[in-house]
Amino acid sequence: MVALAALAVTTTFAAAPSKAPALLTSYKCYLCHADSEPKAGPAYIDVATRYRGDPHAIDTIATKIRDGVRGGGPWHMPPHPEVSKADARTMAAYIMALPP
Repeated sequence: MVALAALAVTTTFAAAPSKAPALLTSYKCYLCHADSEPKAGPAYIDVATRYRGDPHAIDTIATKIRDGVRGGGPWHMPPHPEVSKADARTMAAYIMALPP
């Protein structure tokens, strides 16, 4: 059972990098974020570092993408309900797959 769960996570991480940068571009995420340096929002590697080790990280990040985030700085991330749940999970998996 554990091996099956690990395979599912590995498959998600493996598929995410190929499609995710295009999604992050098309949804204009890179206007406020970048993979390795902070902009108006945090760098994606910093997001990944914050959630590393959390078994619910992909779901948590995907929810934040769709629902937005308030607090944690002078800027707030608005909700993005136009992002499908599947696309949000793909982007979250990409973020979590970034190296520390």
